[in-house]
Amino acid sequence: QVQLVESGGGLVQAGGSLRLSCAASGVTFSNYAMGWFRQAPGKEREFVAVISWSGGRIYYKNSVKGRFTISRDNAKNTVYLQMNSLKPEDTAVYYCAADRSVGVSTVELGYDYWGQGTQVTVST
Repeated sequence: QVQLVESGGGLVQAGGSLRLSCAASGVTFSNYAMGWFRQAPGKEREFVAVISWSGGRIYYKNSVKGRFTISRDNAKNTVYLQMNSLKPEDTAVYYCAADRSVGVSTVELGYDYWGQGTQVTVST
């Protein structure tokens, strides 16, 4: 049974930082590209960042470049999203997702497994 469990969300003031973690089980983690998506209230879920199985390819949503960093530890079956200089518009539920295809995807349809999400709220 595949499980992706996010943690690390919370309430933070604008300009602050959070680090999200996503622990995977039931999969050979190193075979999967891992992505982060988010969904703000009243909006569709959107791509945030993706990292290939080896960590050699990384892509970000333009609005988070330079502020967010995605990384992974294959020995711990965990992917991370370090979020710095947070803005109120970053407020959303953040989801991690696993993609078993060879490439890296920035769209939801490219992913096979999803976590339940963790809430990030950035106050002014």
